[in-house]
Amino acid sequence: QVQLVESGGGLVQAGDSLRLSCAASGRTATIGWFRQAPGKEREFVAHINWSGASTYYADSVKGRFTISRDNAKNTVYLQMNSLKPEDTAVYYCGGNLNVEYSGYNLSPRHFNSWGQGTQVTVSS
Repeated sequence: QVQLVESGGGLVQAGDSLRLSCAASGRTATIGWFRQAPGKEREFVAHINWSGASTYYADSVKGRFTISRDNAKNTVYLQMNSLKPEDTAVYYCGGNLNVEYSGYNLSPRHFNSWGQGTQVTVSS
């Protein structure tokens, strides 16, 4: 396991942007972003591997969100542009210490460490 801390959430208007951060205590082979809205299951958003060369996005955010990482800071970012009310959720980052995933949507079961979440609220 690795310790993860999310930050950067807030209250914004539709069309605005936010950048979320996920600070990790050590190396993570894969970091994934998930979100969970009230009454909904945790939903995959994006993931990135250690090198940053492999990224993957859910269809719902493709073209609007960008995931990146700064390994010197052990931090992964989620740049969210053109936010929509349906993006409103608690956003979580999950870490897998050993497995580098690529090319497909992940599930919570693929991750063994989680942060506390950060709230993103988008008003219409």
